[in-house]
Amino acid sequence: MSALDKKDAKLAALLQIDGRMPNARLAEQLHLSEATCWRRHKRLEELGVIEGYQAIFNRRKVGASVLAFVQITCTQHSEAATAEFERIIQSSSRVLSCHNTTGEADFLLQVVAKDLDDYSHFVETVLRQLPGVSSIRSNLSLREMKATSHLPVEELLGL
Repeated sequence: MSALDKKDAKLAALLQIDGRMPNARLAEQLHLSEATCWRRHKRLEELGVIEGYQAIFNRRKVGASVLAFVQITCTQHSEAATAEFERIIQSSSRVLSCHNTTGEADFLLQVVAKDLDDYSHFVETVLRQLPGVSSIRSNLSLREMKATSHLPVEELLGL
């Protein structure tokens, strides 16, 4: 990948704040011509630095009052069991993220549900049906103090 410069990093930061910011405003903020700004923006997309755009919803306002962090430990690590595990997790809209981790658990999931009954149903009908699962440990979020997907691009690039 071609190296990103300070203007690219600033463009990335601005787009993380407002992905719908008009090119004219971006160019103004970056002290660039509109054409140059548009080319940089397209280059970030072509390089795969920008993977897409989305609206960020308030989970509580759409009925997801429960946020759970779920640690899953597996006894089976065969290729078939892993493929089936991944297929089920990928197809579950309740699972916001899933990470294969180091430590005691094999996987860490972030799961949303309407309420505790809904979460309990999800555990019984989805998580307990995953192949090779020996342990499911849930931690429920009592209060969310910070949630972001914004990356500190300038910091990470050392700019």
